Amino acid sequence: MKNILKLSLLLIMLTGFTAETFAQQRSSRTTTTSNTSNNKGRSNQTVSNSSSKTTTNTKVQNKVSKDKVTYKTTQKKVEAQRTLTNKTLVKSENNEYYYSNTNYYTYTGGRYVQTTPRPGVRIQVLPSGYRTVRVNNTNYFTFQGIFYIHVGNMYEVVEPEIGAIVYELPSGYERVEIDGYLYYEYANVLYEKVQINGTRAYEVVGTIDL
Repeated sequence: MKNILKLSLLLIMLTGFTAETFAQQRSSRTTTTSNTSNNKGRSNQTVSNSSSKTTTNTKVQNKVSKDKVTYKTTQKKVEAQRTLTNKTLVKSENNEYYYSNTNYYTYTGGRYVQTTPRPGVRIQVLPSGYRTVRVNNTNYFTFQGIFYIHVGNMYEVVEPEIGAIVYELPSGYERVEIDGYLYYEYANVLYEKVQINGTRAYEVVGTIDL
């Protein structure tokens, strides 16, 4: 009888120990799973933020506010002359320029100040040395950073299409920073350096909204 009682007590103790051990193991597994789930949540958030940053910041939007642009180079020297040879008055709806020797000028303070024309200005003959850039079945003609399209019997200054590729920047371009990324600007057009078949080129990625 005493042996039976001892055996019963032993079985009860073993059962309690097993139940406690199982409970501890279950609690441990539950905590580990919860931590793993939280880590996954943070990991997904990091990936999402990284993806958003890549999408938003590696390329500028088509129109960039002037307030967001920081120029990294010194201010350009203003080119002014008292007289121009073979000048031609050219106009758009709201702007007036003098065109001389492939350059554009405005007249102010008794001098002709070299500038870049706004879209809408038309000339009859393209300057010698222009290049043709084809984008989405449209031919653009570019010279010294100015883009034209053929309209009737004239050539009209236009904003270049996003994605246009040129292989050299016009003289007088400036380095600018937008949201921590470097671009090149000329005539309010923004370029990004790219590689085309192993050759350095520059892609039009946006314009500055004045």
